[in-house]
Amino acid sequence: MSNILIISSDITRANNLSTILTFLGEPCTNVLFSYAIQPLKVKNDIKAILIDAATPELACDISEKFPYQPFVLIGDYVTFEPQKNMVGSISEPITYPALTQMLHRCQEYKRSQPNTKTSVYNKTRLFRSLIGKSNQIQGVRHLIEQVAPTEANVLILGESGTGKEVIARNVHFLSNRTDSIFIPVNCGAIPGELLESELFGHEKGAFTGAIGTRKGRFELAEGGTLFLDEIGDMPLQMQVKLLRVLQERTYERVGGTKPIKCDVRVIAATHRNLEIMIEEGQFREDLYYRLNVFPIDSPALRERKEDIPLLLQELVSRLELDNSQIKFTANAMTSLMEHKWAGNVRELSNLVERLMILYPNQLIDVNDLPSKYKHLDVEVYEPEYPDELLERDAINAMFGGDDSEDNEEVDNNIDHTLSTELPVEGLNLKEYISDLEVSLITQALGQQDWVVARAAEVLGMRRTTLVEKMRKYNISKD
Repeated sequence: MSNILIISSDITRANNLSTILTFLGEPCTNVLFSYAIQPLKVKNDIKAILIDAATPELACDISEKFPYQPFVLIGDYVTFEPQKNMVGSISEPITYPALTQMLHRCQEYKRSQPNTKTSVYNKTRLFRSLIGKSNQIQGVRHLIEQVAPTEANVLILGESGTGKEVIARNVHFLSNRTDSIFIPVNCGAIPGELLESELFGHEKGAFTGAIGTRKGRFELAEGGTLFLDEIGDMPLQMQVKLLRVLQERTYERVGGTKPIKCDVRVIAATHRNLEIMIEEGQFREDLYYRLNVFPIDSPALRERKEDIPLLLQELVSRLELDNSQIKFTANAMTSLMEHKWAGNVRELSNLVERLMILYPNQLIDVNDLPSKYKHLDVEVYEPEYPDELLERDAINAMFGGDDSEDNEEVDNNIDHTLSTELPVEGLNLKEYISDLEVSLITQALGQQDWVVARAAEVLGMRRTTLVEKMRKYNISKD
């Protein structure tokens, strides 16, 4: 079966279309109206359908039964209501630009439609760390799927914390080398004088301390993928040796003379601007073009803020601590989406872990976030408690029977003006508690030079609660 179907009852029109498509190198087949549905039932690799506008009922039928199949109406139509998988129409006479444009639309319709690129199982495993619905992250997924089956070198560019290694692992996972090893190397974390031995290995006695032969990362990654992270930090002398490996597919261990063949796919990444480094003489231009066969830009989190809600959900489930989880209010979510995220996804992950430790199984609002993440002015809720509840708390504190050394020390530092022993004749508990409150509040204010906020902190209550009690008992500095 050909890739393009021409459905028309007008033989002349069908032959004209067939001639044009043959000239374009597109295989096509003319199908009669009565047999149009059958090929679609048994084939799913049809690029496009060109339908005669004189048969709108067929277009409606195809649109209803085969929503994944794009089609184009040929000729003028009057009563037909355009369907979503109708990518356009072409009026006669048919021209080369108009036809190629419609074929391109059909191609985009097939390419971009959901659930057709990889299996659900693979997408779940593959893109778990590339969560999001933004155009930027979807573009990254598409590039990964395109380059993974090839042997092309990949250069991943992006800020720190955007997930460049995650992209590299996804490329390896979808490649033909998925059953082999993936080895990451951080070129910036290894001193320049040790990097050659780390990558290519060394022979016994090659240098002081080389007490035996050691395989390098290239040799360990044979048949698999080697990920060179922070390639921009690689010294110039090592860049020359890496270029030779990429060109000749052979290398030698340090201190060795025997060339070793190399079957390794190289994926590199950096947060630096390599083109500027080339101008400054810090990076070799020939190595840059060897690595930059297929560049992938890893987008910063601030460029895809709409992905933050999905990322939060994923990070919470992944960082689950002691079966505890957290949720976010709409205001908290909005505030986080307004943040600049200099550390990108890594910074977001660290924040989620911190909040899960501080507020396990709780709902996070704006005021629960660290100050740098508060980008909304939300009124702070300070609960007001009934006097009976506060009095009960005060009594529990006084007569709770806690004989710890800490409480003894606190008791010794407070000059009680009232006895805590119950008189034989009894007392009015409510008046006693009120007098005790007045005494303790007055002492706290006096110790803190009548700074209400500091006195409230000493008394372990909110400032607004202390102000209300000062008003209730008519306490003032005068």
